[in-house]
Amino acid sequence: MMIRTLCAGLVAAMLAFSASAQQPIVIKFSHVVANDTPKGHAADFFAKKAAELTKGKVKVEVYANSTLYKDKEEMEALQLGAVQMLAPSLAKFGPLGVKEFEVFDLPFIFDNYAELHKVTQGPLGQRLLAKLEPKGVKGLAYWDNGFKSFSANKPLKTPADFRGLKMRIQSSKVLEAQMRALGAIPQTMAFSEVYQALQTGVVDGTENPHSNLYTQKMHEVQKHMTLSDHGYLGYAVITNKKFWDGLPADVRGQLEQAMKEATAYANKIAKDENDAALEAVRKSGKTQIYTPTPAERLALKKATMKVHKEMESRIGKEIIEEVYKETDFDPTKL
Repeated sequence: MMIRTLCAGLVAAMLAFSASAQQPIVIKFSHVVANDTPKGHAADFFAKKAAELTKGKVKVEVYANSTLYKDKEEMEALQLGAVQMLAPSLAKFGPLGVKEFEVFDLPFIFDNYAELHKVTQGPLGQRLLAKLEPKGVKGLAYWDNGFKSFSANKPLKTPADFRGLKMRIQSSKVLEAQMRALGAIPQTMAFSEVYQALQTGVVDGTENPHSNLYTQKMHEVQKHMTLSDHGYLGYAVITNKKFWDGLPADVRGQLEQAMKEATAYANKIAKDENDAALEAVRKSGKTQIYTPTPAERLALKKATMKVHKEMESRIGKEIIEEVYKETDFDPTKL
C-alpha cells in the first residue's frame, strides 16, 4: 500500500513538473503608441517571430497605447520586473541618468536615414546601449520611427512664428532648449495626454513623426503642419537585464534572432508608414501642410544650432563630435 502511494505521488509530481515545464516564458512588452504605428507593428512582428523561433517556449504579450504604463511609469516598471520589455523613445534615458542618448534629440543633427544609421547601426550606437547596463537595463536594438514635423493652429514658417507658443514635448532637456531657442514655451506632457491638451488649448502645438500625429488624431485638432524634418524620433528596445541574463542560452539566442528580424522590419516600414500617414492627413483636409523652402529650413536650423553648444556639458562634447564625424556635419558652415 505504501509503495503504491509513493508511486502515485511520484507520478503526480512528474506530471506537475511536466505541466510546469511546458508553461511558456511570458514577456510583457509595453509601449505607449497605437498598434498601427511603426513601433506597434514591429512589436507585434517581434511577438510572432519569438513564438515561431522558440517553438512556443516564449509568449510575448504586447500592451499598446499606454494600457499598462504611461511614459513616466514604464521605465521604473521595467527595472522592478513588472514588465520585461519596452521600446521607449531615446529621450527617455536622460531621466534614467544616461544623458548621452539625448544626442539623438539635437535639432537638425541628422539630415536623412543614411546619416542616422551610421550611428545607430555602428559602434557608437552599441557603446551607448552598453551604458544602460549599470541601471539594470539591457539594450537590444534601435527602431526608427521617423523625422519630426511641427504642428500648431497657426503657420510655422520662421522662428518668429514660434514666439510665445506653448509647445508639447516629451521629457528632454534638449527639446526644452530647442523650443526655447525658437521662442516657444516647452510643455512636458505624457504622450497619451497630448490630444486632449491640443483640443482644449492647454498647449498650442507639438512635434511628431507623421504616424504618431495621425494615429493619435492630432491632425483633427491642429490646423497647420510644417514638414521641417528638424529632429529624429527613434526608440531603443530594452529589457530587464536580470531577466534577460536568466534566460536559457538557446532561448536567448532565438530571441536575439527574432529581434534582429523585427529591427530590419521596423526600419523598413517606418518611412513607408510615415509617408502613408502624411498622405492620410493631407486627404483629411483638416490640416494645412507646408513644406519650408531651403532658406526657411536653414533659418530654423541656424536658430536652433546654439542648442548643440549648450548641451555639450550635458551630453558630452566628445559624443556630439563623434556624431558630427560619422555624419560629416560641420556646424561652422552654417
